[in-house]
Amino acid sequence: MFVPMQLHLPSPIQQLVEPLYEKMGVEVFVKREDLIHPLISGNKWRKLKYTLNKAADEGKQHVVTFGGAYSNHVLATAVAAKALSLQASAIIRGEEQQNEVLNYCKLAGMKLYFVDRLSYTDKKGCIERFFKGNTAIFVIPEGGASPEGVKGCKEILGENNETFDHIFCAAGTGTTAAGLYSYIQKNKLNTTLHVVPVLKSGDFIRNELAKHISIKEQLELHTGYHFGGYAKHSPALIDFMNDCYKKMELPLDFVYTAKLVYGVEDLATNGKFDPTSKILIIHSGGLQGNRSFKKGTLIF
Repeated sequence: MFVPMQLHLPSPIQQLVEPLYEKMGVEVFVKREDLIHPLISGNKWRKLKYTLNKAADEGKQHVVTFGGAYSNHVLATAVAAKALSLQASAIIRGEEQQNEVLNYCKLAGMKLYFVDRLSYTDKKGCIERFFKGNTAIFVIPEGGASPEGVKGCKEILGENNETFDHIFCAAGTGTTAAGLYSYIQKNKLNTTLHVVPVLKSGDFIRNELAKHISIKEQLELHTGYHFGGYAKHSPALIDFMNDCYKKMELPLDFVYTAKLVYGVEDLATNGKFDPTSKILIIHSGGLQGNRSFKKGTLIF
């Protein structure tokens, strides 16, 4: 089942043909990071690339990370570690359970440790509890949020020669956004980065970004598209996901990318963009999370 990592890079850019965009006179494209790899997709690989290099440089053979029961990051870590002949473990938030994502992790050889939600907030305590005194482990932060993750995400925009007036990404930890913004600033692009937090009270993302980058101009946060909070959704969002696939053959996930694309459409509807603007949406992958839905909820 698990094969050596064959990554499809650079990830392709797809134009979205949508009457709304034509009406507003804008061109909208999506960078399909979800197509990099079936299980190590999108920004998950970008965040892991230099992180796993660092683990190797330090001579570590056992990586440990954190995530929820449907975490795309945990799955990507399991599969990447398997391909690189590394031992992998993950501390999972919530009561012990089985699902398709966790089963894939186990098949890849990852060992899972389940902890209650309160204990999970103490990451250092979890490491001490399960790996006390084990100097062979390399800890990967939840979601791959690290300077190495930022470095990997900087490469997303360096693969294509096209330029855009606006670039959009979803945000949970801000790692991807920090990488994109770093690239924009370093290359002096006349581009505005728009960040769509997928959690309530998403203004905290600005502080997370400031841990990695010096924020100047060319950055906007849009905090009104969280649909109730992290991993929350509504029937309207599910309908939107199905419509995007029917109209544009664009699969989205309900945690990140559906909220992102919904935000772009809403902003376009309300005249946010000048006519002739070129807009790029970063599809950060994460489609495995859709496996939590009952069969038939989504058409893709």
